[in-house]
Amino acid sequence: MKVAQAGPGDFAPFAALVREYLASIDLPPELRDEDAQLRAYLQPPDAAWLAFVDDAPLGTIALRPLPERGNACEVKRLYVRPAGRGLGIAHHLLDALETYARAQGFAWAYLDTRADLTAAIAFYRRRGYEPCERYNDNPVASFFFRRALSPPTTRRRRSP
Repeated sequence: MKVAQAGPGDFAPFAALVREYLASIDLPPELRDEDAQLRAYLQPPDAAWLAFVDDAPLGTIALRPLPERGNACEVKRLYVRPAGRGLGIAHHLLDALETYARAQGFAWAYLDTRADLTAAIAFYRRRGYEPCERYNDNPVASFFFRRALSPPTTRRRRSP
């Protein structure tokens, strides 16, 4: 498996994965990302990643800054195709996003999701995301989470 930050040249696989995701959750067409928004995820200050297994794109995730929340960003469009589920792809994608976000100086990562996406809710909770107040006007979201992006801790070895 390989996770790589996506750029403008990765529009086709990124857009295909996001569109597949939005269709899979039956997001109303009027709430789906247009090409311009998908392209924006591939340019700073936003960012996106693709996960590949045997050169096939099986997952994606995106980040967008949330300047209205201070030094925060938002986790967007995390999706793993059914063929890639159970391989740890979602963890690797979220690791890549969080590492990048820390390097960019973001202190918090926010996300929203729907009540019927129970696997996503459980995943985010396992990853340390905690419930928070509503931070956007997404009409289909019913759960809102955030996580502090403190620097990763390292274990110290005990001296013999």
